[in-house]
Amino acid sequence: MSIKAEEISALIKQQLEKYDDKLNVDEVGTVTYVGDGIARAHGLNDVLSSELLQFSNGSYGIAQNLEANDVGIIILGRFDNIREGDQVKRTGRIMEVPVGDAMIGRVVNPLGQAVDGLGEIKTDKTRPIESKAPGVMDRQSVNQPLQTGIKAIDALVPIGRGQRELIIGDRKTGKTALALDTIINQKGKDVICIYVAIGQKESTVKNSVETLKRFGAMDYTIVVEAGPSEPAPMLYIAPYAGTAMGEEFMYNGKDVLIVFDDLSKQAVAYRELSLLLRRPPGREAYPGDVFYLHSRLLERSAKLSAKLGGGSMTALPFIQTQAGDISAYIPTNVISITDGQIFLEADLFFAGTRPAINAGESVSRVGGSAQIKAMKKVAGTLRVDLASYRELESFAQFGSDLDQATQAKLNRGRRTVEVLKQPLHKPLPVEDEVLILYALTHGFIDSIPVPDIQRYELELYDYFASNHDDLLDVIRKTGELPDEDKLKEALKNFNEGFTITKN
Repeated sequence: MSIKAEEISALIKQQLEKYDDKLNVDEVGTVTYVGDGIARAHGLNDVLSSELLQFSNGSYGIAQNLEANDVGIIILGRFDNIREGDQVKRTGRIMEVPVGDAMIGRVVNPLGQAVDGLGEIKTDKTRPIESKAPGVMDRQSVNQPLQTGIKAIDALVPIGRGQRELIIGDRKTGKTALALDTIINQKGKDVICIYVAIGQKESTVKNSVETLKRFGAMDYTIVVEAGPSEPAPMLYIAPYAGTAMGEEFMYNGKDVLIVFDDLSKQAVAYRELSLLLRRPPGREAYPGDVFYLHSRLLERSAKLSAKLGGGSMTALPFIQTQAGDISAYIPTNVISITDGQIFLEADLFFAGTRPAINAGESVSRVGGSAQIKAMKKVAGTLRVDLASYRELESFAQFGSDLDQATQAKLNRGRRTVEVLKQPLHKPLPVEDEVLILYALTHGFIDSIPVPDIQRYELELYDYFASNHDDLLDVIRKTGELPDEDKLKEALKNFNEGFTITKN
């Protein structure tokens, strides 16, 4: 039996058609050390910095240190089932998290996996957690306010969409409460909110989520949680994961508010990883690149140019101070990266001035660009009034005989402090803020006793909502002050009908 040449030729052609030239060649290394959330591996000669690696048990890690003999890897998630001698292979990708509308309303871990017990999140979109910040030409100036609903912030240290405003203060001075109130105030304003809880107790995060649910704020909020029981790598990547989720909306032309609560704990987690990876420690034992840790994160928040859709991401990073020391290493780092800071003072907080904003130390480098015209007009002299009051207050303790002008300043100052106080989870619409600040700066509250001011404020809002909603409507729709003669007449009528509490 002979085989014809045509048959051999046809067989070879058939084999060539089925030939797949894509050979699966994986670069595999061997784990030489594992412990405390990090591993070392030998044999990954071509691995890239920050590349995602997969261990033989299915766990993932990120290549952090590229050294002559081995690779330092931070392990994502649990590391107690990884052993020396296990295989670890390259994936050719960098760490990604799921993004998109399906994430809204959910509580997720830094890997984007649901931890709220509401089932798996179904989305096919992902974004790398590390990406390049928009360049200078891809941005535009911050020109649109992000209303927090908190009088003291919207008047004294306004925040604009695309700004990075640091919230700094000791523990238990109301930092988280400020952020939650700001998120609650975004209802109906078409802003997607992301709350990144880094190293917060799980019970605290649960309470925050319940508060957001109670006010209907979870309908537009994503919560990223990395608890204190999680390994350090999870706390380290949490803010980057949250930012990647926000970028998906920002690059689609939407406005995003992202809260990092708090970056001090991320810096501590990064210090822990760096020391375990034997990176040389610098000031306060932090590694030399701890500034870059926060700068490459916060620079990704921006107001994009119209060409890129005009979306924005506003960042509210938190930094916890020790005994009000804002000159420590991490606080000064983040102050130099951000566009201003809101300094919460423990003494003011415990004295009952809440929110406990120190007007002298707090600043917004965007300023009036982040305010509507009406607010700009009524809040113009407020900061100076408050600062001079604080100075006079300490001076007046030592002298009893004060001239009339000084007494008038002190009286106005006491009323200013009282007006700027605000109850928890009661953010105000901007027209109400403008109304009460107009009444304050134009002397309508000077004759009201300080204990009656809170009641005066509430009754003023009700009176205007019932009788002069047209005046409020002008502020609401145009951002301008209404006819001042009508406004003054309405305030005068209200004052005449207001009853002062008799002692």
